[in-house]
Amino acid sequence: MSGGDSIYALSSAAGPAGVAVVRLSGAVVADAVRALAGTMPTPRKAALRALRDPENGEILDRALVLWFPGPASFTGEDLAELHVHGGRAVLDGLFQALGRIAGLRMAEAGEFTRRAVANGKLDLTAAEGIGDLIAAETTAQRRQALQQTDGALAEIYQGWSARLLRILAHMEAWLDFPDEELPDTLVPDMQTALTALRRELQAHLADARQGERVRNGLQVAIIGAPNAGKSTLLNALARRDVAIVTAQAGTTRDVLEVHLDLGGHAVTVLDTAGLRETGDEIEREGMRRALQRAGSADLILHLAEVDTDWGPVQIESDQAVAGGPAVIRVRTKIDRADRCTSPDIVSSSVVAVSISTGEGVPVLLDRLTRAADDLTRYGGQAPPTRWRHRESLGHADGYLARAMTGLSDGQPFELVGEDLRMAVRALGRITGAVDVEDLLDVIFRDFCIGK
Repeated sequence: MSGGDSIYALSSAAGPAGVAVVRLSGAVVADAVRALAGTMPTPRKAALRALRDPENGEILDRALVLWFPGPASFTGEDLAELHVHGGRAVLDGLFQALGRIAGLRMAEAGEFTRRAVANGKLDLTAAEGIGDLIAAETTAQRRQALQQTDGALAEIYQGWSARLLRILAHMEAWLDFPDEELPDTLVPDMQTALTALRRELQAHLADARQGERVRNGLQVAIIGAPNAGKSTLLNALARRDVAIVTAQAGTTRDVLEVHLDLGGHAVTVLDTAGLRETGDEIEREGMRRALQRAGSADLILHLAEVDTDWGPVQIESDQAVAGGPAVIRVRTKIDRADRCTSPDIVSSSVVAVSISTGEGVPVLLDRLTRAADDLTRYGGQAPPTRWRHRESLGHADGYLARAMTGLSDGQPFELVGEDLRMAVRALGRITGAVDVEDLLDVIFRDFCIGK
């Protein structure tokens, strides 16, 4: 897939640093290292070398050079790393020298990982896991990305494919020898095997999007009447003034977002417009957006001041798989003693807080963290982490259902086998075992240069 080009790029973060890592991969890498460093280091052992500009012999830097001959490298090609000082002048000089070497060019975004996939060093799910690991901001995201990078998803899908291929092999054997009498147990055994596999696949799909929730972060919407303390709570959770807080009702007109790390989970907290009857067209639009975002959230904080009604809230949820967003009810402003007459503030199902005094805030944070744990907990196998996984799994499930119907109806093995092949193909698109060239640009477009 490289078309003979060798590539180079900065693989560490941009900007001045003590050490910067420049990575090279491809057929001319060995020549490039010799041109810069004079001699090749022992494979997979760091060696200190003076890097010189091949054009004039000027020393560019003194660096650690590592050499990984292919195919025993990350990309499967000859690969080298130059660990240089991370100053702009050093990198500029080095890149100018590399750019003058014939057959060597700057890498495109994600091209190192893409070559690893093309050369069989990684499957697509592992490559996606690397991208997720680079982007991980929380403990939960890091753990899930490492699990996927280590092949947890590929192991599941490849195992299912292998089981389907065994069934196909039995079908092919009987098709190749039509004079042989079919064993009485052949079709029932196939039906049993397909039923078990389909049950596993459907359980894998019925995960309430835990993997996607961890990867993308949870959405927590704060809703309630005007002046219920929504914006004050948002500022307290963010520990900075994000939203304007005034005594005037209807201050918040649009949805405000704050990204937090809550107990190791990535969370986006949404402050929404107050819900009330109003003739203000802009405020009505704000309420419409509030209810829309709440309906697509994973969790809702429903706020109400003490001694006030909760008020009717009609939310159209699009969380069909999860059964709608979870709701935590929060009584606010409990420091106002003359208003603490709400009987439900002592209920275990309601969290009572005062942002101004801090009372109840640790309890609310604990409830939020436990809710986030529940929403992202997946006790079975590694969950799907992207919509494309879920889409291909859905296609595979449909083909399996049709194959099982065909066996029950006594359809020819040729027709049933074609459905099983399509199911294998759908699973293969997840890992890259079949032609997925059309997916590669989409998968690697969010990668950084040098990764």
